[in-house]
Amino acid sequence: MGHEANFYIDGRWVDPVEPGRSISVINPATEEAVAEVAVGSEADIDAAVSAARYAFQNYSRTSRSDRLELMENLLAAYRRRVTDIAAAMTTEVGIPKTFSEGVQARLGERHLQATFNALTDYPFEEDLGTSRIIREPIGVCGLIVPWNWPMNQVMVKVAPALAAGCTMVLKPSQHAPLSTLLMAEAVHEAKVPPGVFNLVNGPGALLGNTLAAHPLVDMVSVTGSTEVGAAVARAAAPSIKRVTQELGGKSAYIVFDDADLEKVITGGVRACMRNSGQSCNAPTRMLVAMKVYEDAVDIAARAAAGLSVGDPRDPDVFMGPVANKSQYETVLGYIKAGLAEGARLVAGGVDRPEGVDRGYFVRPTVFSDVNNSMRIAREEIFGPVLSIIPFKDEEDAISIANDSDFGLSGYVNSEDLERARRVARQLRTGMVHINGVSTDMQAPFGGYKKSGNGREWGRFGIDEYLEVKAVMGYRPST
Repeated sequence: MGHEANFYIDGRWVDPVEPGRSISVINPATEEAVAEVAVGSEADIDAAVSAARYAFQNYSRTSRSDRLELMENLLAAYRRRVTDIAAAMTTEVGIPKTFSEGVQARLGERHLQATFNALTDYPFEEDLGTSRIIREPIGVCGLIVPWNWPMNQVMVKVAPALAAGCTMVLKPSQHAPLSTLLMAEAVHEAKVPPGVFNLVNGPGALLGNTLAAHPLVDMVSVTGSTEVGAAVARAAAPSIKRVTQELGGKSAYIVFDDADLEKVITGGVRACMRNSGQSCNAPTRMLVAMKVYEDAVDIAARAAAGLSVGDPRDPDVFMGPVANKSQYETVLGYIKAGLAEGARLVAGGVDRPEGVDRGYFVRPTVFSDVNNSMRIAREEIFGPVLSIIPFKDEEDAISIANDSDFGLSGYVNSEDLERARRVARQLRTGMVHINGVSTDMQAPFGGYKKSGNGREWGRFGIDEYLEVKAVMGYRPST
């Protein structure tokens, strides 16, 4: 690649202001360092923010057609790098090759395209009464992204910021910088104007708060744990800037007794374990009607045991390692907590998968006989651990699902569509999936409660990067 020692600021690859500091990028499948990436300082953040502030004067005045052309160029440049970006994510995060190439890297492309489509007819101005309502770019945006879906989370921030006319400073995760450096190369190839996009690498604890607190940053968009979101909000509070947060989840996957049990339970297990369970919207609480509970537990145990775990470069592997040592230790700690609290282990456990002697690999783990007061039911584990909880009736299922500090997503499975819709309306979550439907790129992504307060994707993503101005008397009353 060649840019691990640099940052991208003001349209150029530059050296750190304070050279000599770096972080090792560890391959979680081998526990070996694969790269050294420069660590930024407050001075680097200052330089990046200053470049973005200067560039905002002109970029905020560009036309819709100018931005559409720019995003089209970026889309083409990104597509030329999809294979390399996917390989980087497999190396730095342990995402299985087939999932990295077929889903994760492609999501960056899909979000760019979806935002491009939304921009074509986005209502930047409209009349209301005698007023003209004008939506204007908010300014310089600090973008803080996690490691679990690197390109997805980068593009759901970069694309709408570009579409809205904002400039930005991106702070990638220290665990997933390599794929983002490749994306920055695409930005450079697309001739994004200098200062519109800037990138500084380094640990979140060091740079995230610096970026959030910076007086010349107008808005911060952060994706991460609830704790990270709270820290960013605290840092941003004195300057009264906008903070949008996409945070954690503990999503309920409700299975009624009329569902196709084999299909629905197997699908739920796979959805929970995909990406090694490292998805904020993963269905990690499976709520099952008592009438079919034991059958569901048996199916879930078989489904988890049948998932292939191993070298993420192997195209036949479903699940690779978790992303880093800290996460590995956290997940094992939760499995031990589940055992200590009396949950019944029906698949997986704390031992490494068979045939694996190194790397941060966790076996797909399923607990049954869980109640909603246990830690494994209440806290976000962010690993391949599923908790199965019985419910008595529809009202009980809704009560258990909503008894959570989180409210990101929900899942309802029933042959009775009216019942599924009725339950979906009562779930206190930002999203609900009925009968296994996949995500809709035009719908908003975001949650309630401790799952955050922003919305991403499509036109809803563009909304977050705009201020709303009312020009009253724009049209004289008659």
